[in-house]
Amino acid sequence: MKKLVLFIPLILFVVLGVFLYQGLYLNPKELDSALEGRPVPEFNLETLDDAGVKITNHDLKGQVYIMNVWATWCPSCKYEHPYLLKLARQNIVPIYGINYRDQRELAVEELKHQGDPYTQNIYDPDGRLGLDLGVYGAPESFIVDHNGIIRFRYAGPIDMKVWQETIFPMIQQLKQEAAAGKAS
Repeated sequence: MKKLVLFIPLILFVVLGVFLYQGLYLNPKELDSALEGRPVPEFNLETLDDAGVKITNHDLKGQVYIMNVWATWCPSCKYEHPYLLKLARQNIVPIYGINYRDQRELAVEELKHQGDPYTQNIYDPDGRLGLDLGVYGAPESFIVDHNGIIRFRYAGPIDMKVWQETIFPMIQQLKQEAAAGKAS
């Protein structure tokens, strides 16, 4: 019996090693989202540009769009920003920004200097909407269909590869579904 007790640390070490080894092959950008297939959470928040103007999830229904969570304190958001500007100029899909846990003045100033790719910006200073969306950090993007249902969540910056291989094909499919729904 005493010999068996001596092997317990070795067995625990091997089990822990197996779990850690499996973790090496997980993709951190493929985080599960409990909201995929569910409606965008209810919100009624100010726009970034004008504290007197409110925007709700109901205002965005009826169109396929991207919700992009960003902040001035986020280095990956700065990397992603030029590509979002390029997408905005192509006018393929509206991009709604969610300025996440940020200072309004800094965010407005940054968009003034760097350019504003967003159709509208939702100001989420305390992160309530981000929390309801299950945001782990910025940037994160959500593809939403014309019925206001979140169809896909992407954690990390959008670049050409991500756009071409993942997001754009999904946008095209959702636009076709929306057009087919309107035709019936």
